[in-house]
Amino acid sequence: MFRKTACATLMASTLLASHAFGADMPGAGTTVRPVMAPSVEEIFQHRVLFRALEDLGYSIAEPQEVEYQTIHLALGTGDGDFTAVHWNNLHDTFFQESGGDDVLEKVGNLIDGALQGYLINKSAYDAGIQNLGDLKDPQNAAMFDADGDGKADLAGCAPGWGCERVIEHQLSEFGLRDTIAHNQGAYNAIMADSIARNAAGENILYYTWTPYWVSGALVPGEDVEWLSVPYSSLPDGATAETTFNGKDLGFAVDSIRVVATDDFLAANPAAGKLFEVAQISINDISAQNKLVADGEDDSADIDRHVDSWIANNRATYDSWLDAARAAASN
Repeated sequence: MFRKTACATLMASTLLASHAFGADMPGAGTTVRPVMAPSVEEIFQHRVLFRALEDLGYSIAEPQEVEYQTIHLALGTGDGDFTAVHWNNLHDTFFQESGGDDVLEKVGNLIDGALQGYLINKSAYDAGIQNLGDLKDPQNAAMFDADGDGKADLAGCAPGWGCERVIEHQLSEFGLRDTIAHNQGAYNAIMADSIARNAAGENILYYTWTPYWVSGALVPGEDVEWLSVPYSSLPDGATAETTFNGKDLGFAVDSIRVVATDDFLAANPAAGKLFEVAQISINDISAQNKLVADGEDDSADIDRHVDSWIANNRATYDSWLDAARAAASN
């Protein structure tokens, strides 16, 4: 009799422990396949989510690293499960071309208040060049000529990033083809040249976005200023809010979101809820990007940045996990 009672008690304890483990680790046994861009500045936000997924019991596959259009295509064909680098407006064409709402879903708002636009050095701005349309005047454009061809040299957007389509559209729309040269290539190398020219006292014209390290090296309002555009005009007749602090920047004021496949979300309510509630301050992203730009750019450095962010935001991070576990138990 004693043996039967002891055995029953042990079995009940084991079942309770198993249930508790399952409730705490709803992702146990599932491997998640992330897809991300080959940009060291975007690893941090993914690894914060990786850490949370691991705390929910998921395993993380080696991330695929491809450019933004291909990220969406990979998800649309089922070759990955999620990305955390979808710009809601800028990348919407990529989203639609990859199957859109039929196979994919935009989830949550991981990073709010992301900006893009054109900037110049503050001295040129203070001298009266305050709108991209001002560069239609050849004399104004020549102020930013770095190679002697008479055109303003715009440090621009790499092909395939999405921003390229906006810039190319606006150069035609605003009649700037004859006075602005859109220089494309390895963005960081192009910007390193712009930063060096600015330090040498030369005028510079460039495209950038936030959050990114560039705005820590060339601080808007101190070293550089955002240009307005003549009027809001986006490719394919798209409309979006492009005004920030009373200035039309020409690009949508955006949010960076998670995109995941419908199949993955249906099978993983805990991960879906995590993606829905997770948010990281854009200032935190910019601060981490500045650490990367200052040399803290290897994998161990980024893991340390993740550790620090979680420690400084423990209550928020734990609330994500609580919400995800609750979603899995419903």
